[in-house]
Amino acid sequence: MSVDSTAKKIGAEFRVTVRTTVDTADIVKFPVAPRFGNLEVIRNYKVDTIENGAKFELIKRYGLTQFDQGKYVIPKLPVKINGEVYFTDAIPIEVAVVKVDTLKQKMFDIKTVVGPEGSTDWSLLWLLLVVVILLAIAIWYAKQKKAAASLEKVVVYKTPIDKATNLLKSLESKQLWQKGEVKAYYSELTDIARTYIEEEIKIPALESTTAELIVALKNVAKQKKYKLSADTLEDLKQVLMQADLVKFAKSKPLEFEIEADKQRIEKTIVTLHQAIPEEILEEESPVEELQESRAAKKRRKRQVRMLVAASIGAIALCLGTWIAISGYTEVKDTLLFNRGKILLEGEWIKSEYGYPGITIETPTVLKREKKTLLNAAQPAQIANMQSFSSGDFSDAFSISISTLTSKDTTQIPLDKILEETLQRLERNNARNIIGDQGEFTTPNGISGLRGIGTFSQINTLTNKSTKYYYELFIFNQEGGIQKILLAHPEGDSYGKKIAERVINSIELRQLNNNAGN
Repeated sequence: MSVDSTAKKIGAEFRVTVRTTVDTADIVKFPVAPRFGNLEVIRNYKVDTIENGAKFELIKRYGLTQFDQGKYVIPKLPVKINGEVYFTDAIPIEVAVVKVDTLKQKMFDIKTVVGPEGSTDWSLLWLLLVVVILLAIAIWYAKQKKAAASLEKVVVYKTPIDKATNLLKSLESKQLWQKGEVKAYYSELTDIARTYIEEEIKIPALESTTAELIVALKNVAKQKKYKLSADTLEDLKQVLMQADLVKFAKSKPLEFEIEADKQRIEKTIVTLHQAIPEEILEEESPVEELQESRAAKKRRKRQVRMLVAASIGAIALCLGTWIAISGYTEVKDTLLFNRGKILLEGEWIKSEYGYPGITIETPTVLKREKKTLLNAAQPAQIANMQSFSSGDFSDAFSISISTLTSKDTTQIPLDKILEETLQRLERNNARNIIGDQGEFTTPNGISGLRGIGTFSQINTLTNKSTKYYYELFIFNQEGGIQKILLAHPEGDSYGKKIAERVINSIELRQLNNNAGN
């Protein structure tokens, strides 16, 4: 027994090798155990065999390890040879700790905890699905190609004599016995003869011994009155016996004997062929050809169905796993490209709009509009009025921002602005407006009015009524008004989440303090 190293670090593998040289007929059993002494067996390698003349060298390897520092001993291992136990030598080893130099090793601060992502990236799942489908197609294509190639390689012979004649020519072209492969030559030579006899005369020639085959040939010749001479049977018997000696007794015939055996086999096959009465073969009828064509079409259809079934199975497996992990609604909204889900999980934009400025985070950039929902002040008194929006009431989520500065510093009551805004909504085809109001304070301490409620809108194309939930935020400064209107279909979870995120991002700039609070 030997070991690749007597000293290693904790957890490293000590590779132990046990060698024994025995006779070819000896029975050897190496030890198998989860531990050898205080060492754990982590790998049990297969036995390697090296032929060394009339003897075998058997090599058995083990992978041992230890996770505690110290000095250990690989114990004497018992090896049974023909039932008698022999022991290897014991080998001392050492397991050392891994030294860490804290002076040279650069130290790093502990990283902060990373929270989960707000949305799930399903690109890997889609990629896996595509890979599975492509793999199924590739396997199917490879099988079809292999089947076609195997059909091309198979040579179809019309008669057993044609097959035997061609195989004999192919055997000679290999020049096996010229290369020293006499055993392989005689095996193929006798197999050709036996196969011919089995296919032509219908007796189990491949499974029979030499004596059984000769007896069977004599019986068939007698029963069917074949004209087989004793010399023909004797020639066949001599070749088969020579082949048995070559294969089992390692006999080495001379070149002229090999050539003579080949000629005997050729002569035997020809003689057998001539002795058998020729049968008239019927040509394949058109009906049989039609049946074969139909069978081939059925095979192709079955292969296509198998491919389709494999693809559907792969898709169903991935889809089922996805649904089990994320839920039916999540999968459905992803596959149907739900607009609200796309807006919620897309890249958001944070920007400032109007004057006095409103800084807000939205799923899409707001576009400037010429119209405004603010009309509480007379046009002559308005100094600056701006309006921005994204989406409309038919969308998964809509937002409108309006800002106004007035020459008159008198503050307009917030409830009056709220009332006029809802009236404007009603003029824009909103029906059954129901709402409530209360105070709202931004994160930077600016207070305003918050209106919440629902309204219905009829689609002029489908004549279908849809109910929407709205939230309206109004802030009134001396000579300035800021307003935010959000709306989404009632009960839509994505619209609700979008609105919450937008509201939490609201920051206002005061008219008399451009730096803001």
